[in-house]
Amino acid sequence: MGIACIRWGAAAGILALLTLVSLGGCASAPSPSKAALGQWPLSFSAQDKAQWETVLLPGKLRTAFRLETHQGRQSLRADSEGSASMLRQKLHIEPSRLGRLTFEWQVQALIAEADMRQRETEDSPVRLILAFDGDRQKFSPKNAMLSELSRALTGEDMPYATLMYVWSNQQPAETVIVNPRTDRVRKIVVESGADRLQQWVRYERQIRADFEKAFGEPPGALLGLAIMTDTDNTQGKTRAWYGEIRLD
Repeated sequence: MGIACIRWGAAAGILALLTLVSLGGCASAPSPSKAALGQWPLSFSAQDKAQWETVLLPGKLRTAFRLETHQGRQSLRADSEGSASMLRQKLHIEPSRLGRLTFEWQVQALIAEADMRQRETEDSPVRLILAFDGDRQKFSPKNAMLSELSRALTGEDMPYATLMYVWSNQQPAETVIVNPRTDRVRKIVVESGADRLQQWVRYERQIRADFEKAFGEPPGALLGLAIMTDTDNTQGKTRAWYGEIRLD
């Protein structure tokens, strides 16, 4: 299928997806990343405004992010009402340095009707997104086309693989969900249901093990990290808070 043959509705969805997964492309970040400056371990906090880069998704309303002290913690508050956008950090961390990831968030309410297995309802109140390098020669014809579209439409390469940590309405924790548009985006459910709403929840994950679980191969270099709260597909509404994110 050529670019000119894609109808607008499908093209808009694909363009939004490409923008979502283009976390590690060639565009310059607002300032040098902590990884580039040799800092280790890496700790990303709400106050790192110069490091967080806003990424808008074509055709989507913008999720509102703001710095806020919430229940005694500095956080980034996200308010989404039929919207989708993200904040990202550009990185380049070699596979040998990929170890533990810790992060914390709080969700006010689940998104009614959200189901990340279906493209029409693929929303999540919180996402932590990691983009990885790899051998794009292994792409299927469909993913090779998406990669070409990404380069043409966003000016950034599509990452070899994108791993997301998400909160699901109904899928059990540790479920791996393959994105309905491309298998190069996979999600690990770290929280499910309403039991821990309206409280800070902290997670410790092993990046390499999670990547291998999701994709069945070792990870390449980590190219980018992002946070995202989206309700654009369900036209729902939610509020969430993101705390410290740490790589060590």
